[in-house]
Amino acid sequence: MTTQWRDLLPQAADVNSPDILSDASARAAQFDALKTGSFVSLASDTGLIAVSGADAASFLHGQLTNDVERLAPAQARLAGYCSAKGRLLATFLMWRDASADATIYLACDATVQAAVQKRLSMFVLRAKVKLTDGAATHVLLQVGGPAAEAVLANTFAALPAESLAVAQATLGGDATHLIRLPAAGTARSLSRFLWSVPVACVAEVWASLTQAPGVVAVAPALAAWLDVHSGVARVTSATQEQFVPQMVNWEVVGGVNFRKGCYPGQEVVARSQYRGTIKRRLHLAHVDATQPAPGQELVETSDPDQPCGMVVHAAPAPNGGFDALVEVKLAAREADDVRLGAADGPALTFAELPYDIVDPTESPASSAAAS
Repeated sequence: MTTQWRDLLPQAADVNSPDILSDASARAAQFDALKTGSFVSLASDTGLIAVSGADAASFLHGQLTNDVERLAPAQARLAGYCSAKGRLLATFLMWRDASADATIYLACDATVQAAVQKRLSMFVLRAKVKLTDGAATHVLLQVGGPAAEAVLANTFAALPAESLAVAQATLGGDATHLIRLPAAGTARSLSRFLWSVPVACVAEVWASLTQAPGVVAVAPALAAWLDVHSGVARVTSATQEQFVPQMVNWEVVGGVNFRKGCYPGQEVVARSQYRGTIKRRLHLAHVDATQPAPGQELVETSDPDQPCGMVVHAAPAPNGGFDALVEVKLAAREADDVRLGAADGPALTFAELPYDIVDPTESPASSAAAS
């Protein structure tokens, strides 16, 4: 949790205390809420960049992997920010304010937010664009379940029904946005939203949610389990410049538009799609013992000196151990003998992602959705 959000919402800090995380009954109750109940969690691992100005959309359109110029206020999109070599520096969930200034918000991992904001600002030049820390104006909450929906209905006239749909309302005189997040594997029937709450209202909003019957406050470390099971990768400071988008299924989940034109690394990304054979992919796996860390190497016991992949994101699992999104060579995944860190490290048990690996350049439905 950032210092700023801890000061704004000290009640949420209590939920993430080591005592609660080590309490088996408390953990079980929180996982039950994540899987089949209703919950609220402070998205303290997520940073927010606000991009405003007359040229905001055109500027970002030339920097990111997805179409920004045709981003409508009612629909969020995933996008990536690449180096000139086509390697991801950040992954974003982006949405657009419906008001006259049409600010575009970029939610990314908190560990890369400041550096990426600074890097993007270097390329503004004479464009009428301003990038600021969105945490100065909004706090992000992850909420889900029917009891939480009842609270959300007090602010939003209609809740987003489809994945990445957006609802906007006014709260305390400021804009507030609600984005429906992608379904999360075994909990995919449970609604899940990212709520961008004005800082002046966050204490009241938190109280309304946590005091509502049936809504459980969940530690961010445990709520991350849903992010893992959504199969949507998150680039952190430990994994920057490690992946071409296809290596983490970024084009499969709709984060790349192959028809939008140039952006940094675009030629590499396009060449990987049209001319190359993708030999590495994102997978869902489980591991017992020590928690996997983003950037941690994976190896095969048959060839322990040559890493076959890397941990992308991990979170505690309900029944013990940890679930993780891992980037792995397809050959190593097929051999199914991947270990964490070393040949004698914990073995990975692979599971199914909540989506099929489909080439969007060969799918008319996917291409139409991305345009």
